[in-house]
Amino acid sequence: MPLISTKGVYGLQAMYELSKHKDETPMQIRDISANADIPQNYLEQLLGKLRRAGLVNSIRGARGGYLLARSADDIKVVDILVALEDDLKIADSKVNNPILDLFFDESKEKMKKIFDFNLSKLDEYQERYNEFLHYNI
Repeated sequence: MPLISTKGVYGLQAMYELSKHKDETPMQIRDISANADIPQNYLEQLLGKLRRAGLVNSIRGARGGYLLARSADDIKVVDILVALEDDLKIADSKVNNPILDLFFDESKEKMKKIFDFNLSKLDEYQERYNEFLHYNI
């Protein structure tokens, strides 16, 4: 079982698309869906979770859509993953062994630190993308 599910991967893609959207107008769900190659119905569910977590704002109406609730340099990848995955899990359930439970709990905390450290904020992905565009072979 992967550590990050499709929810997490799609959610990161959607948040990255929103972070690239520099216009002050909301980004419509069909555009996020097309740009990130995420099924629109699934994306609606993910954006609802991200909204409840305070990571995106939704605007109703014909010109409505979604915006980041905070600036991209203030949104951490670990926050996105926790909002969508309900937590970062190494194991699905506790075991009847306190030593293994301790191991799984410590592993989960270390994993959170990894996502909190490596490319931890949305704006860092745009910087990497710009580096990629200017990379010469």
